[in-house]
Amino acid sequence: MIKCEWVTFSTDTETYTLETFEEAAGDEFEAMMIKENDTIPAVIWTVNYVIIVKKCSRITNDIYFEKVLRNPVCG
Repeated sequence: MIKCEWVTFSTDTETYTLETFEEAAGDEFEAMMIKENDTIPAVIWTVNYVIIVKKCSRITNDIYFEKVLRNPVCG
């Protein structure tokens, strides 16, 4: 499900509010995709990036963000 409003989520070590996420990402939030029966988004869109949310391990609920430019300049 795509959400155009921020949904606060938590891992084992941190709670991500809109303010803490934008500070960590260095960009402004636009939308997020949360898969069915999951509490952590799979993808977050910002003005300049698509951020893939990846889990660090299967045992803990820790994550990291992989930032990909939305509109790369080619050539």
